[in-house]
Amino acid sequence: MKALAIISLFLTILCCAPSTLAGQMAEDEIEISGLVIDRTLTRFGKDFSFYYSSYWRDLSFTQGFNVTLNETVFPQAGTLLTLEINGTKIYSTHFGRRASPVKEKAEQAVLISIDYIAQVKAQALTGELSSNYDGF
Repeated sequence: MKALAIISLFLTILCCAPSTLAGQMAEDEIEISGLVIDRTLTRFGKDFSFYYSSYWRDLSFTQGFNVTLNETVFPQAGTLLTLEINGTKIYSTHFGRRASPVKEKAEQAVLISIDYIAQVKAQALTGELSSNYDGF
């Protein structure tokens, strides 16, 4: 019952003052960053995501950077896992159908991520804007 009352109150406020509410929402925007978005499908991908996320959490300078892990499954061949930071693909690896060194690949991906973040921050300090990054 309370939820219905809150929803109706919100809709009333939204209908009565859309321009005021929109202006206030733009000022009060909260940016969430430092996330690892897991879009993996297989056991190898989930294990990679687990290891990578645990390393990523330990980094203190991830504010402003979001990571997306995408996995594409190729039947009979394995999977292709790509890592993007803020939409820029920086790492790609292949997992076969048999056991792979997942932890080592996650460690390698974290090191490449650290290098990429350092380059982005250095470019921001020097004023250079180079979007040509080929991390793999």
